[in-house]
Amino acid sequence: MLSFLKAIPFGIFMSWILSLFMGNGGTSGGVLAVHRAHILDMSFYWSWPLFFAGLALTWALLLMMDA
Repeated sequence: MLSFLKAIPFGIFMSWILSLFMGNGGTSGGVLAVHRAHILDMSFYWSWPLFFAGLALTWALLLMMDA
């Protein structure tokens, strides 16, 4: 459970960085569904499928390092 909580920030960071490059390039990434998110006065590119993929990848790596 602790490795899952440790993986969340890395999944967020990976999704944010990859979505930033893809969104600035003018693509939605097809299945990745990169879109511009607006929160209060800020806007940024975000992708839920990228977040879940990054979360799963990081979680698996942290579980393997723990063993």
